[in-house]
Amino acid sequence: IGDGVAEDVLAARKLRAIRIVADAAGPCGMVGGQAIDLEAAGSARTFDAEGLRAMHARKTGALIRAAGLAGATMAGADGPQADAIGRYGSELGLAFQIVDDILDIEGASADLGKTAGKDAAADKPTYPALYGLDASRAMAAACVERALDALRGAALEGQLPAIARWVITRTS
Repeated sequence: IGDGVAEDVLAARKLRAIRIVADAAGPCGMVGGQAIDLEAAGSARTFDAEGLRAMHARKTGALIRAAGLAGATMAGADGPQADAIGRYGSELGLAFQIVDDILDIEGASADLGKTAGKDAAADKPTYPALYGLDASRAMAAACVERALDALRGAALEGQLPAIARWVITRTS
C-alpha cells in the first residue's frame, strides 16, 4: 500500500537516531568520558576545570543529549528545535552530573543506592572538589537555566522544564 515514501522517511529517521545514540555511547561519548574518569582517580587536586567539564559532558551529558536528539529525530524535528533539544540535553546532563557529585558528599548511601563518599575516597575530580559545594550548586542551577533558555528559544513545552528542575532538587 502506498509508494513506500513514508516508510523510507521513517527508516532514515530510525537510522539517524541509532547513529546519534551509538555516537553518544562510544569513545567520543560515554565510554570516553568513563575512561577519563577511571584514569583521573587519584588526581582530584591536579585536574583542571576544562578536563572536568569534558569528562562530565561525555559521560552523562552525551547520553541525555542523545536521548533528546533521537526523540526529536524520530518526531521529524530539525533546525532550531533539534538544536534546542541538543543544548537542553547537554546542559541537563552536566547539571545532573554536578548534582551527582554533590550528593556523593551530602547524600545517604541508602538513598543513593551506592556508597556515599566514594569519589572523595578515590580522590576523583569532582565539581565540589574543584569549586566547593556552594559554587557547585550555583553551577548546576546555571546549567538548568541554560537548558530552560534553550527550550524557551525554540518554543518547546511539555514535561522538559519540570525534568530540568527536578535534576537540581533530587536527593538520589
